[in-house]
Amino acid sequence: MNPNYNQSVTAVKGIGEETAVSLAEMNINTVKDLLEYFPYRYEDYRLKDLEEIKHDERVTVEGKIHSEPSLAYYGRKRSRLTVRVLVGRYLIQVVMFNQPYLKNKITLNETVTVTGKWDQHRQIITANELKIGSASSNKDFEPVYAVKGNITVKGIRRFIKLAFSQYGNEISETLPEKYLLQYRLLDRRDAMRSLHFPANDQELKQGRRRFVYEEFFYFQLKMQALRKIEREQSKGIAQAYDLSRLMEFIDSLPFALTNAQKRVVNEILTDMKSPYRMNRLLQGDVGSGKTAVAAIALFASRTADFQGALMVPTEILAEQHAESLKTMLEPFGLRCELLTSSVKGKRRREILQHLKDGEIDVLIGTHALIQEEVEFNKLGLVITDEQHRFGVGQRRILREKGESPDVLFMTATPIPRTLAITVFGEMDVSIIDEMPAGRKAIETYWAKPEMLDRVLGFMEKELSAGQQVYVICPLIEESDKLDVQNAIDVHATLMHHFHGRYDVGLMHGRLHPDEKENVMKAFSRNETQILVSTTVVEVGVNVPNATMMVIYDAERFGLAQLHQLRGRVGRGDKQSYCVLLADPKSEVGKERMKIMTETNDGFALSEKDLELRGPGDFFGKKQSGLPEFKVADMVHDYRALETARNDAASLVESHEFWHSDEYLPLRNYLKETGVLEGEKLD
Repeated sequence: MNPNYNQSVTAVKGIGEETAVSLAEMNINTVKDLLEYFPYRYEDYRLKDLEEIKHDERVTVEGKIHSEPSLAYYGRKRSRLTVRVLVGRYLIQVVMFNQPYLKNKITLNETVTVTGKWDQHRQIITANELKIGSASSNKDFEPVYAVKGNITVKGIRRFIKLAFSQYGNEISETLPEKYLLQYRLLDRRDAMRSLHFPANDQELKQGRRRFVYEEFFYFQLKMQALRKIEREQSKGIAQAYDLSRLMEFIDSLPFALTNAQKRVVNEILTDMKSPYRMNRLLQGDVGSGKTAVAAIALFASRTADFQGALMVPTEILAEQHAESLKTMLEPFGLRCELLTSSVKGKRRREILQHLKDGEIDVLIGTHALIQEEVEFNKLGLVITDEQHRFGVGQRRILREKGESPDVLFMTATPIPRTLAITVFGEMDVSIIDEMPAGRKAIETYWAKPEMLDRVLGFMEKELSAGQQVYVICPLIEESDKLDVQNAIDVHATLMHHFHGRYDVGLMHGRLHPDEKENVMKAFSRNETQILVSTTVVEVGVNVPNATMMVIYDAERFGLAQLHQLRGRVGRGDKQSYCVLLADPKSEVGKERMKIMTETNDGFALSEKDLELRGPGDFFGKKQSGLPEFKVADMVHDYRALETARNDAASLVESHEFWHSDEYLPLRNYLKETGVLEGEKLD
């Protein structure tokens, strides 16, 4: 990178100290920051035909004034100017806010050029610009930048222009030449010019294409290098499992593996056999059979003379896993034990001693497994379920319990492939994308709130047949007081409605963990028939007798979350139902409800969710772990993301990358970002 590039923005003629302070608020400190501060959209001044324009699009049209303008004032200094304009064969209304002076400038039959937002249903343009006369053809596009404080959009345009005329010739290339040629990408300077000062649509597209690839490529380079270092420097263990005993175990399972399960098992076993440490993410929809895959991997590890551990986020989940693993593994002589914070005193000391002596083959538990006192004899495989609930730190501590054990992360949250290769870029990803035969699809219905009586009647029918029902209330992020109140109100209503016939439990985030356990256990044992809950019920709990779920205010949830919740029912062999009580006002909200009633495929839903909400909202901004891209968009540009990933992966595996001068800038980048500590890898 050119050193001039890293100077303070005050090096740009025309930017003084005061402006520099304002720019710093926008994270613009150097010349480089200024030149790489890209527009977030463009005003499109090309004239359009109203027939081709979609609802809510920004447009520029030319037409003749058809009526006297009318001006209305409301509040202090606030006004609304309305005028009818004939555009082609359309007679539309143009509305302008707070520009009363235009009233005297507009005359009948005069040609005007209007730019603003088109409301197709009401045939109105809410204009932010109205010019007398025909459109001037000198500008098609104008960049719009996000600004703060004293800086205006016009101001930032001017500063970028100044910086470009002064330092534009010093912008150096940062991508290897072979990719520029292979994908016909603009060089960095031309691409930058096209983003800041596009002459036309085509130029803008080419500039954007270049930067999308560059951002993804640099991000993936980091990920792939991390993955290589992680793999090659972790002395993994090659687990020589006994294939014939393993086949015997698989044949003993009460069901045949699906093709997807077989594929995933092969991927995991290949990792376990290799001398590198496994670092794999296993994704599978609720009920797709991840537990069986985990059991097979744990059994294989045992035949190679190693111990295994399974870590899950909650006690009740740990108990359920322990129960199902014991059923599968103990007939083959494997000893499975459960360790949670409830296991205390003598029993706890015994388990810890037996674990250390190697008498326990598989330990199942909550994060109690990563406490210091827990010592394994020979840990070979660590499996964590719903791994995004554990922090990176917790995952690492568990990994360090053995001599670099193989690690398998499992999740029932279907993460779209695009996000999986971005967020978990340093892991290998396996997907179970097929359901076991004979599982009945959950029937999903969307009901408006005024149909509540019918929904209660439906609940009555299921309850009288001896089944149980979940009732979910939404979390209202801004205030957990409201959430709890919401759940308490719904609980009171249902208690009143089903009084004397069925018991109603209540679960919410303000309960103590022990209270939550008790509420959940009471529901598991059918001591309560209806469970009213905020979304704490989401992960993994298995109550086969629950055949119905009612979700209040379902429009408040994302698709992925609705699907996760829905997966709590349909665990047994009876037909199950999910009712979404919702009255969404937005198009996106209605679309979501429709999609939910039409598909049970978690991956299809998660892709849709990503399109509707964008990546930041998919994980929730707080814990997304998503990289910030200036130009690229993981959803719409996912093909470029895959291409960049493949390019970065093969580059990192090549000998030239680590030794040739051509790639020195890229190696320096890896050092600057802390991926490399100055070593050379072959």
